[in-house]
Amino acid sequence: MKPIFALLLVILIVSCNNDNDAPATDLPKGPAIITYSVINTYPHDTSSFTEGLLVYKGDLYESTGLQGKSKIMQIDLKTGKAIRSLPLESQYFGEGIVIVNDTIYQLTYQEKIGFMYSVKDFRRLGTFTFASPEGWGMTTDGTQIIASDGTSNLYFYQPGTFKLLRTQAVSESGGLVANINELEYIDGFIYANQWQSSYVLKIDPSNGEVVGKSDLSDIFNRVKTNHSYVDFLNGIAYDPQTKKIYVTGKLWPELYEVQFSK
Repeated sequence: MKPIFALLLVILIVSCNNDNDAPATDLPKGPAIITYSVINTYPHDTSSFTEGLLVYKGDLYESTGLQGKSKIMQIDLKTGKAIRSLPLESQYFGEGIVIVNDTIYQLTYQEKIGFMYSVKDFRRLGTFTFASPEGWGMTTDGTQIIASDGTSNLYFYQPGTFKLLRTQAVSESGGLVANINELEYIDGFIYANQWQSSYVLKIDPSNGEVVGKSDLSDIFNRVKTNHSYVDFLNGIAYDPQTKKIYVTGKLWPELYEVQFSK
């Protein structure tokens, strides 16, 4: 082997090795792992197929699904019993709710219609239509209504008119995240149940990126072990006055006050 050729071969090998060892700076950063602790446990109605859960002015509200069993309720936290309840007509499958300016907004699953009620007496104020193919969860940042439809999309609406303002895809580490379900807005972020899982996702609403992720499998497994009939984790409520967060699931016998690490 000639000296010049040998020198070139050595340079080529070193160059290739350096390229392989170079750090990949363009890889998307994964979400932070959010731990949690259970602070309190409260009773929950096992007939409630939970679709929406929220706290408004200190009171707990819940919406439920299934045809012929859908309703909105104001709940006594300590007993789990309904203080007020309003059933939905049997042809509708009720979904998520949100309250803005003393008006309750309620989605339906596949009927492409939503309902508005007075929070004071549950009197129906009117109806609205929405842009997504299906209705799932809802929350609000105080200015906009934010809704999900079981895909990777979040829909931002104007309260009152329910005019679509924008659509935002939810992604994690560069890939789309499906099955976005019940929503809650907490300190600038959207917390979302992921249907058919025990994950709660912390989403940046400005770009849809999942910045944090909490696995509540321990809670689900505890409930499922003792009550085989229960369905998936669904329902997140936040009380901005007390800073308390509550979670439950479809047909669950319990509702939990939890504290997230981040």
